[in-house]
Amino acid sequence: MPDHPRNPRMLTVDDLAGRIRSGEIDTVVVAFTDMQGRLQGKRLHGPFFLDEVLAHGTEGCNYLLAVDVEMNTVPGYAISSWERGYGDMVFALDLDTVRLLPHLPGTAMVQCDLTWLDGSPVRQSPRTVLQQQVARLDELGYRAFAGTELEFLVFEDTYEEAWDAAYRGLTPVNQYNVDYSVLGTTRVEPLLRDIRNTMYAAGLTVESAKGECNYGQHEIAFRFADVVETADNHSVYKNTAKEIAHAHGRSLTFMAKYDQREGNSCHIHLSLRGTDGGTVFWDGVTGSRTALYDHWVAGILATLREFTLLYAPNVNSYKRFAAGSFAPTTVAWGTDNRTCSIRLVGHGGSARLENRLPGGDVNPYLAIAGMIAGGLHGLRERLPLEDELVGNAYDSGKPTVPTTLRAARDLFDGSGIARAAFGDDVVDHYVHAADTELAAFDAAVTDWELRRGFERL
Repeated sequence: MPDHPRNPRMLTVDDLAGRIRSGEIDTVVVAFTDMQGRLQGKRLHGPFFLDEVLAHGTEGCNYLLAVDVEMNTVPGYAISSWERGYGDMVFALDLDTVRLLPHLPGTAMVQCDLTWLDGSPVRQSPRTVLQQQVARLDELGYRAFAGTELEFLVFEDTYEEAWDAAYRGLTPVNQYNVDYSVLGTTRVEPLLRDIRNTMYAAGLTVESAKGECNYGQHEIAFRFADVVETADNHSVYKNTAKEIAHAHGRSLTFMAKYDQREGNSCHIHLSLRGTDGGTVFWDGVTGSRTALYDHWVAGILATLREFTLLYAPNVNSYKRFAAGSFAPTTVAWGTDNRTCSIRLVGHGGSARLENRLPGGDVNPYLAIAGMIAGGLHGLRERLPLEDELVGNAYDSGKPTVPTTLRAARDLFDGSGIARAAFGDDVVDHYVHAADTELAAFDAAVTDWELRRGFERL
């Protein structure tokens, strides 16, 4: 995975300014990715952005990193509360992320880091969490590259219709398994093509689209990049795909487990290079993995259970972990073995590992940060790599990842490795986010309970 120059379809600041002055662009979306992996921010009028915001950014309430998915203010966060006055944080523009949003007329986007008013980083921000691990890696002379593979389900219903139906009884765009089916994807091609072309124009390098197993399930793949760039692109793509589906009168979901059939995965491929661009995972002389590669994979395996919260952040995430489902449950690695949580693929410059644990609901910054922190743990401790698992990991009897959010929360909370890698403040923040989700879920009366208990109990 060589070092890649900036994508030429991204905009320079001068280009953005020229397009605003000519009237081609009148709106600039300034956005960051929140704890739930959503883009949050503001739409700024183009001339105001040039005159007032370009030089110093803009501000937003710090509660944006202390709310649940419903945007309820949640007590118990150290960085944001009624007692602290719910003050502001700065949206610090990353001018390397300027891009067109061609599906929205006259619109560009800039992604942001979050800082406090004194300029210090908001350490709990997902982008900052990843940047911290990138900095640790850089000190050792390495760079990380990643690609994320997001699956989604598409429905004929609009988002408004889906809401009114309580998301039940929706009509998928395919009525049978369309995994690799050309016919099955052709039926959805107007939408898929629009998403692909839009994302290409927005600065992503599109590889392919294919059908998947669940009814109406599809995947669009993009080329790997530097890990922060990949996470940025992932966030923009996920948001844009929903907006384009809406424009087509359809809806789509990335939730990990929508129904009893196959869930939505987000496999993450990751590799290292030296800062000079050299290959470090593969020995060209022996034609085999390097010791560094083995230590790296061993570290990810050693932390897989403790870091599962970063890979599966929601109650629903754990519904996807089912034996024989292509969603992994076993702490094991294998060569091109899709039953294992960690799958090793490629050779030479393409040698990389695939983390098959995350679902489509994952926050890419946090998941990749977890993989780097785990790999660094393996390097630092020079952990030996256990023998690969050959055969069916589901039947291996090896340890499994936690099967509930509560178990994952407890493992992350008690992880000395996590606290050393991310800091107590970051760990406590995301443990509290898990506690918030668990409290909301525990208080909910589900349709499953109503069906079983209303008349018969």
